[in-house]
Amino acid sequence: MLRLFLLISVSLIIGLSPLNAYALSPKQDQDKEEMLVFLRQLFTDRNKLLVNQQPETIQKYYVPSEAGSRFAYQMELKRAKYISAWAEKRGLRLVSAEPNIRIARFKGNGDQASISLVQSARISYAYKASSLPPQSFGIGTRHALTVKKMGDGWVVKKEWYLDPLEENPDLIPDSPNGFPHLVPDDNATNKKGRYNRERAVAYANKYAGLAWGAGNNNRYNRKYKDYTSLGGDCTNFASQVLGDAKEGGGLPMSGAWGYWGGGSRAWVQTDAFEHFLLYSGYGRLIAKGTFEEITRSGGKHPHGAIAKLQPGDLIGYELKGDTDHFSIVVGQDENGYPLVNSHTADRYRVPFDLGWDQTTKYILIHIK
Repeated sequence: MLRLFLLISVSLIIGLSPLNAYALSPKQDQDKEEMLVFLRQLFTDRNKLLVNQQPETIQKYYVPSEAGSRFAYQMELKRAKYISAWAEKRGLRLVSAEPNIRIARFKGNGDQASISLVQSARISYAYKASSLPPQSFGIGTRHALTVKKMGDGWVVKKEWYLDPLEENPDLIPDSPNGFPHLVPDDNATNKKGRYNRERAVAYANKYAGLAWGAGNNNRYNRKYKDYTSLGGDCTNFASQVLGDAKEGGGLPMSGAWGYWGGGSRAWVQTDAFEHFLLYSGYGRLIAKGTFEEITRSGGKHPHGAIAKLQPGDLIGYELKGDTDHFSIVVGQDENGYPLVNSHTADRYRVPFDLGWDQTTKYILIHIK
């Protein structure tokens, strides 16, 4: 799978340890500062593209005659088109997109440089048919770039990163009438039980990694192994949210599901995790279906099955019969849109369906 290959490649380049400072010569340090100015402008303009949808915003950073540069440029156009189409389908308009970047590694060689960096992007949106103020979510990405000098400036020669917006804009499902529904808060997070929802949500927010809005200085919890380069860290993170006894939801670990020796199979693998939750009594399936099916009103779900989810519950994402991803429900926006956090890619209070399409089946799991 291309996504997995890119994920492993970028993760190995950037590394899994905290971003360290490397000793640089005065010349290298000067080059790095010059490069940082260029990269900040590059990422600022790429985020502007998400809002203004004008390709000329970023054209100057790419060389159409070079395959790697051309591919990188087309990737940016595709992701911009996707998020714009998604917003249109959901009755939203994008207000702003603001990046913050941090260089992890820099290696200059004359008129060319190799860079590894991380980006935390804040994306704000507003409802077209509402006077509600703009609302924001965060996405974090890891990047490996090669840039080269051209004339008086720099251009992107090639780039790899795991992009949560790399989807086909033509496959975004329509919103049913009335979606989203603002469902009254029943103080579910405050109800007593073995699962502490309030702490689970706080954990998900604190350790959402590189995404804008996350806590812990945008780092994962170092108590746990990072599986980003080993197929993805989403399930490991969901397990932490549910089972961390000190800061998380505090569900008791078991022989099948626990953080033993880096995590049991059910702790770190999506299908095994889903099976454990549904057959151990820890979770209950609310519904499973496409976006249209889980958001449609009717029968026992007057506001759609999605409205039954509470903060601290989980959503699984199934592609072609396999559970591909897990995210944690952390609340709703001011208009009732369910929001999720996750790892791989890092997300903070992101609308639950952003980055997925009409072929995705959503597995809605209530944690007991």
